[in-house]
Amino acid sequence: MKRRGLTLGALLAVVGPGLLAGLSDDDPAGITTYSVLGADYGYQLLWVLLLSTVALVMFHALAARTGVVTGQGLIGLVRQRYGVRLGGAVLAALVVANVGTTCAEFAGIAAGFELFGIGRYFSVPAAALIVSVLVLRGSFHRVEHLLLLLSTVFLAYIASGFLAHPDWGSAAHGLVVPTMPVNADAIAIVTATVGTTLAPWGLSFIQSYAVDKKLRTEDLKLERIDVVTGAVLTGIIGFFVVIACAATLHREGRSINDATDAAVALQPLAGGAASTLFAVGLIGAALLAASLLPLSTAYSVCEYAGFEAALDDPYSEAKTFYVTFGLVTVLGASLVMIPNAPLVTILVATQILNAVLLIPLLLVMIGIGRDEDLMGAFKVGKAGSVAYALTTAVVLACVIALAASLAFG
Repeated sequence: MKRRGLTLGALLAVVGPGLLAGLSDDDPAGITTYSVLGADYGYQLLWVLLLSTVALVMFHALAARTGVVTGQGLIGLVRQRYGVRLGGAVLAALVVANVGTTCAEFAGIAAGFELFGIGRYFSVPAAALIVSVLVLRGSFHRVEHLLLLLSTVFLAYIASGFLAHPDWGSAAHGLVVPTMPVNADAIAIVTATVGTTLAPWGLSFIQSYAVDKKLRTEDLKLERIDVVTGAVLTGIIGFFVVIACAATLHREGRSINDATDAAVALQPLAGGAASTLFAVGLIGAALLAASLLPLSTAYSVCEYAGFEAALDDPYSEAKTFYVTFGLVTVLGASLVMIPNAPLVTILVATQILNAVLLIPLLLVMIGIGRDEDLMGAFKVGKAGSVAYALTTAVVLACVIALAASLAFG
């Protein structure tokens, strides 16, 4: 009994990077993608979500292991192994994508609160202030505990899925039997599902966060549980978002543009409770991701510059870290406040950049993981290399198919 208690205590001490990095992928962009997937294609493309979740487990596990073994974040390792120019190019693309995606998170906050009659000119500055105080004024463990507590809001999506009374048999069939319409829209939503589930900033964040948490190689077995739990929960939440929209919007033949449309449309179809829970989930998801995206960017900038920075460091010792966090937060929130700002265009553009950035990021992760000088006994073996290469090839095929459909469609 004592041994079990010690094991549970050790697991609780390790939990954090995998859970937060996984769940933060269910941000407004992700929820929008899953909502459209369910509204337009019903249960048919659930298998794409399943495969994306498997890929998420694989690469988040690799990122966490690399961080723990090397004691360095992803951008720092890219700079070290592939040179300053490639490291700088990857960092620049990541920063631009992260600022745009942070804008999308604040847009999600604005849209979610507007469903409850609260305008963006109040909700967005208030959210930016809350996020900044939460992350910049707290200790590492306090910030982590508050973010983990915030992540419980995702239970709202599971509840809304049940309230929609889905066809469980059709959902199970769509999950395990791959079928797909061959058209540009279907290719686009499949690519978006892969890209939003396996987000580049999440890969960078989980590795940096594992370093900041000071995990050791003996923690890796327990950290894998953390990673698998976070990724599986991400897939489960996405599953319930899809089936909630499939059981209501798709059945009624209604199309939507974003998650806010889904929340509004659910009210007459699944009841006010489902609609409210969907909106609450959107706000909570946006707040969590709006906290983590600037944090991920701050880690990456400091890694490239060669500065050691952590949440427990005072401002005087980690100015670059805190200034980067503040700038990304202010930029993301400010763009949402601009009257008539093209938020949908910003969201789409950053997701395209994320999809493009994902390919080289996966390739350098595999290269680093196979490097015996860096990874030692924890390097990726032949079987692992094949699995990672196949997964990357599938992601590349999706991006090429999307590019071809946009160019010739």
